[in-house]
Amino acid sequence: GFGIVEMLFRCNILALVGGGSNMHYPPNKVMIWDDHQSRCIGEFTFRSDVRAVKLGKDNIVIVLETKIYVYNFTDLKMLHQIETLPNPKGLCCLSHHSNTSVLACPGLSQGHVRVEHFGLKVTKMITAHDSHISCMALTMDGLLLATASMKGTLIRIFNTMDGTRLQEVRRGLDKAEIYSIALSPNVQWLAVSSDKGTVHIFSLKVRVAGEDSSNDQRTLEAPRMDHQNSSTSMDPLIQTNTGSNASSSLSFMKG
Repeated sequence: GFGIVEMLFRCNILALVGGGSNMHYPPNKVMIWDDHQSRCIGEFTFRSDVRAVKLGKDNIVIVLETKIYVYNFTDLKMLHQIETLPNPKGLCCLSHHSNTSVLACPGLSQGHVRVEHFGLKVTKMITAHDSHISCMALTMDGLLLATASMKGTLIRIFNTMDGTRLQEVRRGLDKAEIYSIALSPNVQWLAVSSDKGTVHIFSLKVRVAGEDSSNDQRTLEAPRMDHQNSSTSMDPLIQTNTGSNASSSLSFMKG
C-alpha cells in the first residue's frame, strides 16, 4: 500500500511514501520514482513518519510532524530546514510559477503561517487566525495565501509579500473541518470544501496591481484591494470587501 503519491506537474516523476496495513515502503521513507525508467532514482529516510511531500520545478519539500526539509531536485542536497508546530496533517503549500519560488507552512505559534520567498531570500510570518491552521492554499505565483482555522467558519486571503489581510469570507456560522481550499488561476474564485458535504464558492475582490482587465496575463507585483465600483444590476448583492465579512443578501432569513 501507499500513503502518499505526489506527481511533479504532469510528468514521469513521482514521490512515493508507503502506507496502509501492507506497506510497499516504510512510512518514514520518500522514494523518487521515474515512471519512464520504472525505477527509483532517489530516496530520503527520516527518523519519523513523513506527513506530506510537495514537488516543484527545482525543489522537493518533505513534511514531517515538526520539521520541513527542502531539497534541490538536481542533486538531492538539502537547502533548507524549517521547524513548525506539530503538523499531523502535513500542511504545506508550494508555488508553481517559473518566476517565483514560495513555500507556506505553519509557524511556531498557534494560528501563524510562515512564508518563505526562496528567490528573494525573504521570510514572512503572518498571524492568520487565533486557533490552529487547518488548511491553506497558495496561488500559482505564490503572491496570495488563503487560510482556514480549526473553526472553519472564516477563510482569509493574505498578501504573502507584506502579510496584509486583503479579504475575509465567511463559510458559515457552525464549526466545520475544512478539507481543501482552491484558488482559480486568474484569482477570481475561491472554492472551499468541508465535512458538511458542501462546496462553497466565493468571488474574490483582490486584484494584482498592473493586471490587464482585457486578458488574464498578470504581472508579478504585490496584490492590492480592488476598489473599483461595479455598475451592474448585481450591485445590491455584491460588495467590495474592505475588511468586513462577505455575507449573503438573504442573511435576514437566517432565523
